[in-house]
Amino acid sequence: MDAEHWDRRYDQTGLVWSAEPNRWVEEVAAALPPGRVLDLACGEGRNALWLAERGWRAVGVDFSRVAVDRAVELATVRLGVAADRFEGVCADLLEFEPEPRAFDLVLVVYLQLRPAERTTVLRRAAAAVADGGLLFVAAHDSANLEDGYGGPQEPAVLYTAADVVADIGGGGLVVDRAERVVRPVATDEGERHALDCLVLAHRPPG
Repeated sequence: MDAEHWDRRYDQTGLVWSAEPNRWVEEVAAALPPGRVLDLACGEGRNALWLAERGWRAVGVDFSRVAVDRAVELATVRLGVAADRFEGVCADLLEFEPEPRAFDLVLVVYLQLRPAERTTVLRRAAAAVADGGLLFVAAHDSANLEDGYGGPQEPAVLYTAADVVADIGGGGLVVDRAERVVRPVATDEGERHALDCLVLAHRPPG
């Protein structure tokens, strides 16, 4: 799926995703002191804006111009005079290189790429983590295809926590959490369960 596909998807009335943060992002970041956050594949900015509302300075990057423009508009509505705490960047993550060691928190949430592309993006994401900062990755797990609900149906873009750990290896981060988790999903037929992989890693203070 290219940027034009996502532009068409986002170019509709209402949000494609919830205005609320991803449940795993909220779990990890709710108690963190405000700092500078980089949200890669931010979409309409649900996670970055939630953090900006809590005092973070947020940079959201996505290759859909429609999504980034909507995130900027939402920042004006939700943050008011503090809208400058959110910066939207339209860029292809396969080409985007964030500032090294510049962010207290780097988010990569449901970015489903083929292995070589994923490794490139995750290594750059890891390099962007500041001393004492965190990298958080959440994605549809490989096991979700057979044992979970929803998500992409192409095996090549699904991955595991072990894949993420391998991708960021050698980047100076210490892995604190690497696991498969169950995410409840409400459907018309009742509650179903999706399988996600989560990785949380930190860079030791300098």
